[in-house]
Amino acid sequence: MTHQLSIIIPTFNECKTIHLILDKLQKVKLLEDFQKEIIIVNDCSDDNTEEVVLAYIKKNPLLNIQYFKHPVNMGKGAALHTGIQKATGEYLIVQDADLEYDPEEFNLLLKPLLSGHADVVFGSRFMGGKPHRVMFFWHTVGNKFLTLLSNLFTDLNLTDMETCYKMFKTQIIKGLSLREKRFGFEPEVTAKISRIPNIRIYEVGISYYGRTYDEGKKIGWKDGFRAIYCILKYGLLKL
Repeated sequence: MTHQLSIIIPTFNECKTIHLILDKLQKVKLLEDFQKEIIIVNDCSDDNTEEVVLAYIKKNPLLNIQYFKHPVNMGKGAALHTGIQKATGEYLIVQDADLEYDPEEFNLLLKPLLSGHADVVFGSRFMGGKPHRVMFFWHTVGNKFLTLLSNLFTDLNLTDMETCYKMFKTQIIKGLSLREKRFGFEPEVTAKISRIPNIRIYEVGISYYGRTYDEGKKIGWKDGFRAIYCILKYGLLKL
């Protein structure tokens, strides 16, 4: 492992925002001079995401970006599996390409890891004094319900199981056998992390700049039912 943070960006049709999130990542200065390893996994986008990414890499040769592309669309979870497999950093985090999360807050999650207190850190959209865009009532209720249901099976007291920002010691997440190819990744990884003996899980408050469905948000009610299924699957059956 090198002294760096692996940042996995799963992408599907994000040509309008991928360069913006890369600009943000380029400006971030991590604690203790950690270096950034940016791993972009294009899940067979049918827009010009690939063209935008390759142009960005060519224009910014000093930025450590690795680019991979799936030959067919396999789902966000599958893109994350590819990224986890390719990661070489000491720590690992997922960064969506849609600008809903601010990479300037990586250090909030990194601090408990570097201080030796944590093995995994969740960034919660529902705690702390960071700014949050006021969004849909039922979407918030759904997120909190999924977190409560997950907590019942994991015996954790998380406030935001579905958060994108989960920072791991890379060796820990590489040691998990992850199966979910689409939006079941969050409940599956939470359930499997919770079963590791003596695992130390922390939670910190983060900002959230949510998108509406008109602005390109992809998660819908069907993904909520899939999350419930995965919570029960990995919580009850412990697969």
